[in-house]
Amino acid sequence: MKRLWSTHPDDLARLDSTELHQRFVVSDLFAPGEVRLAYAHDDRMIVGGAMPTGDPIELEAPTELRSGNFLDRRELALVGLDGAVGVTADGETWKVGRHDVLYLPCGTKSVTLSGTGAVYLVSAPAHRRTAARLASHDEATALHLGSAEEANERVIRKYVHADGIESNQLVLGITTLNQGSVWNTMPAHLHDRRTEIYFYDGLGDALLVHLMGRPDSTRHLLLRNRDAVVSPPWSIHSGSGTSAYSFVWAMAGENIDYTDVDSVSSGDLR
Repeated sequence: MKRLWSTHPDDLARLDSTELHQRFVVSDLFAPGEVRLAYAHDDRMIVGGAMPTGDPIELEAPTELRSGNFLDRRELALVGLDGAVGVTADGETWKVGRHDVLYLPCGTKSVTLSGTGAVYLVSAPAHRRTAARLASHDEATALHLGSAEEANERVIRKYVHADGIESNQLVLGITTLNQGSVWNTMPAHLHDRRTEIYFYDGLGDALLVHLMGRPDSTRHLLLRNRDAVVSPPWSIHSGSGTSAYSFVWAMAGENIDYTDVDSVSSGDLR
């Protein structure tokens, strides 16, 4: 399991492109018949990819967690990317299609994935048991924002949040840009009380320029399809692609208030 250590913002200026990717980007999460995971020390978040090909795959606790089961002290969201993946948890089974989200609570003992397809996994520490719940693409709260003139016409769907699926500290949704729109999260903002991880999907062979860093000293990362990027609390997170795309945004930290952001004016970015 790849580990991404916390990075002080003052270190950013000394990192070259390769080191930036090593510190903040997770690639190659998907391989047929496997579950692959990465551990971010910022708010102890875990991201992963699972790609069942017919035979069942068990979600096991990696040795780094020092727990008997993956969800002994964690909560988990599984986001459908393609195909139809069956998820069986403690004897109950759900079908997860594209842009459906299944939430599994702390205390779940066994998780098995079957069928054919791909799901993205996001996990955060948890201290109390809530309820397992599946929210389909059509059931999620949808916000239509932006404009074609600003190249940011998009639909934001919120799944795990204060008024949706109940969680401990995980907040998760999916943003999909309309054809012809390429910008996300501009004007930018910070989450000083939370870590956020973006997972880009639907890019195909297109390229995405992801902006990060302190507002007055930004850096950029060149990302490809199904790359995930960790955004520490001191960093902005914004980007523009060479085509439209979707991205899964997931946060963990001090609270689950979706609106808890510190706005940054575009004129203040450097």
